[in-house]
Amino acid sequence: MVRNLALGLCAAALLSGSAHAQYIGGNAPPPPLAPPPGVAESPAAALARHIRTLAGSPHDYNALLGAGRAALGTGDAEAAIGFYGRAEEVNPASWVPKVGQGAALVQLLDPAAAMQAFNAAQRLGARPLSFALDRGLAYDLLGDQTRAQSDYRVALTGSDASEARRRLALSLAVSGRRADALAALDPLLARRDPGALRARAFVLALTGDPDGARSAVNVALPGLAGSMDPFLRRLATLGPAQKVAAVHFGVIPGSGQALASATPRSVGDRLGDLDQLLRSGEPQPPAPAPASTVAATPYAQPVTTRPPVSGPPTAAMPASRPRVWLQLASGSDPAALPAQFRRLKDRNRDLFNGIDGYLAQEPGRARLLIGPFRNAADARTFADDLGSVDIPASSWTNAPGQQVTKLPPQ
Repeated sequence: MVRNLALGLCAAALLSGSAHAQYIGGNAPPPPLAPPPGVAESPAAALARHIRTLAGSPHDYNALLGAGRAALGTGDAEAAIGFYGRAEEVNPASWVPKVGQGAALVQLLDPAAAMQAFNAAQRLGARPLSFALDRGLAYDLLGDQTRAQSDYRVALTGSDASEARRRLALSLAVSGRRADALAALDPLLARRDPGALRARAFVLALTGDPDGARSAVNVALPGLAGSMDPFLRRLATLGPAQKVAAVHFGVIPGSGQALASATPRSVGDRLGDLDQLLRSGEPQPPAPAPASTVAATPYAQPVTTRPPVSGPPTAAMPASRPRVWLQLASGSDPAALPAQFRRLKDRNRDLFNGIDGYLAQEPGRARLLIGPFRNAADARTFADDLGSVDIPASSWTNAPGQQVTKLPPQ
């Protein structure tokens, strides 16, 4: 999400003796305080906070670790490796930076290098529980499902047990153990965990039940099953490592490309992203920056503005390339959606400050959107913020050339 910002600010922050000079008077302002216990902080906010700390204290070990974790949370694995590498220089005896580097290398689809980092962490004293979740995924990508599943079971006793359970189920499915995979998901499915609902669709597809997977997609993400069908039918034909790369990172076998900014936590968004990829072909190169843009929100990407048109005033934006949005609602009556957005914004003014609503229409269906976002990781971060106030949101990507209409000011 913020790789350019993070790397740029990090480079400035790590130049000892020059960081303070960027502030008037030569003194950096104090970094914002961490949120109190029990109050969630988005990865983007945490990253900004730690970078502010590093601007004044470029060798702050805890801030470097925090920035690495936050960068991973935004899906920016390359920036995370940079922060963890600097932390390792500050404290070479610590195993924590090596664990972080291993997690980032898994996200970059380099499981062999990740294994080296995890082994180094273990030699420095790291317990397997500290890296089992990510090492399991590295084993999965290497085609060693037995060791992957062993690590996931270790991770079931850790702080991210739900994610460990989802990964275990997918690994069992890759091994052809459908009944065991579904049983692993049962505790999460019993409480309607969204990630488990989507993982169930992959389990069925991986084990040769594309029709069951299609039905599961309809439950998890209504309306996407038709366009997902070719991918779901192909999953069972792939090799083990290809299956893992497909369901965790959206790598489409034969295309040589991965969907942008996917992370191991992105199962929830992966169905929607794959749907768009199947509809639009391979990912498109970035379009040149428009000459006239509106100011970007902390999450949204600038979009081309046009003069309002008349019946209410709106700005129509034909998207020349696929862009990532968050869908807040949908329905058959597009006229009802602006009022729904107004109600959401009125109840959550701080969260929606500077955020505009958009409308995308398809035959028989209209979508209420916010965005566009720089990538899926940005969208996922804002979706987490929306979830904290009980506003469900799902990732959606427009087709090339599809009209997305800006709502009038709310």
